[in-house]
Amino acid sequence: MAMCYPVLVHGFTGSSHSWGEHLVDGLASVGCPPVLLDLPGHGRNGAAQHPRRFSLDYAMSEVAAAGDWPASLVGYSMGGRLALHFAANRPDAVHRLVLESASPGLDSPAERRERQRSDEELARAIERNGVEAFVDRWQRLPLFETQRIVDETMRARLRAGRLDNSAAGLAGALRGLGTGALPSLWEALPGIHVPTLVLAGALDEKFVSTGERMAAALPDARLLVIPGAGHAVHLERPDAWLEAVTGFLVASHS
Repeated sequence: MAMCYPVLVHGFTGSSHSWGEHLVDGLASVGCPPVLLDLPGHGRNGAAQHPRRFSLDYAMSEVAAAGDWPASLVGYSMGGRLALHFAANRPDAVHRLVLESASPGLDSPAERRERQRSDEELARAIERNGVEAFVDRWQRLPLFETQRIVDETMRARLRAGRLDNSAAGLAGALRGLGTGALPSLWEALPGIHVPTLVLAGALDEKFVSTGERMAAALPDARLLVIPGAGHAVHLERPDAWLEAVTGFLVASHS
């Protein structure tokens, strides 16, 4: 079996450490040791930066620098949206694509403007009140309510990782890489022929619906809905995530 080195792209407030040893070791055990990166504004890439480093072009250059292309690309939430942009712009570089709880963006300019406005308010709140206050607010969002099923040790590690981020980094990422800031890819989906696995948690109804629509629009995609999981499938149902992702990645390398 040939080795594969998938590039994993984390979500907003996460980092390269967010995936956890269980998933990293699980991928490595089937011949797919992952390549991890920190998005602009996060983890080791979280120090205060010039605004241009929070642009889509710069984020794409970071993804490009991380991988030995062609390679598989796995993205969660914000990372999934960026992974989809990478696949749209460099389809020959992406061997297989996994999109977990991801979206191609907002359909209308009016929706994007409204989201930009709300993201700007949130960015200012982060800068004003600090990371800890923001993390407390973020973790109370209904989107993450299902993470209560995650064991206490994992929740503590997740919170600690979020707190390691800087206010300037998170605010910059929201302004430059948030849903409102990036162009919609809905119309581009029919032209992305990369084999794609769309993952969503059954308890995350919004992203199940988005996943259904994405899978229908992409020429070579299938949707897998994981029972008992919400938005963060890899945290809430890690074994089911591993089974789905390794099966999808290994199938083309065996």
